[in-house]
Amino acid sequence: MDKGMLLDRLGATGDERLLLARILDRAQQAQSRNIPAYTDFLSPQQQMLARDLLRLAGIPEDGFLFLGGYEGAERKVILFLPDWMDETMAESPIRCLRAAFRAEEGLSHRDFLGSLMGMGIVREKLGDILVSPDSADILVLETVEDFLLQSWDSAGRTKLKVSLIDPAHIHIPEVKCEMVRDTVSSLRLDAVSSTGFRMARGKAADLISSGRVQVNWRECTKPDKLLAEGDTVSARGFGKFQLMEVGGTTKKGRTSITVKRYI
Repeated sequence: MDKGMLLDRLGATGDERLLLARILDRAQQAQSRNIPAYTDFLSPQQQMLARDLLRLAGIPEDGFLFLGGYEGAERKVILFLPDWMDETMAESPIRCLRAAFRAEEGLSHRDFLGSLMGMGIVREKLGDILVSPDSADILVLETVEDFLLQSWDSAGRTKLKVSLIDPAHIHIPEVKCEMVRDTVSSLRLDAVSSTGFRMARGKAADLISSGRVQVNWRECTKPDKLLAEGDTVSARGFGKFQLMEVGGTTKKGRTSITVKRYI
């Protein structure tokens, strides 16, 4: 199946189609030239699309790796392996930079992202940005490492001291979340989202229908989609939650649930 047919099968259009075409090019480069090849950083949603593409293209799972620079990373690259290389031989194209600053400056994720993009670094070259009280660890592709080490010295008016660090020493901030227990009439997406996003069920249904909601990083516009334990739901502008536990049924026929709401 040629590239165009593969992309048609996935229903990819616009920017999504261009992205998947580039991913397929990298996979074919590793095969035809017998050298490692890697993509830019991908969001969780893009990673799901990529997995569908690679499965449809018949690329074996031992022929590529998803790498984010540390365990639990959200944004990842795909490293395609030639037939002579296995996982133990693979060298990551990801570097970790630490940008230290005075704690009283109180810099945020937005400050760092804005500073980097203001320097002409596109989002695709950047992985996760992990902000601590007096430093931020930024995962970047090796292609921009030298430029940033030589040129990046501030975020807004705040001076930065930027250095290369071993990924083993990354500071991973604690994720803030809260556990919420509730009962719902069913495990429909709109019903559970009402709990997860703290809104009326009707408003949740409208949000879903508008195309702003993703289930496991795939867009879902069906309010009646049934969720399962472990599913993650996100909505632009409203954050995300995970359905952690589905319990028994109450005397009134409602289902007890526990959701982890990310703050």
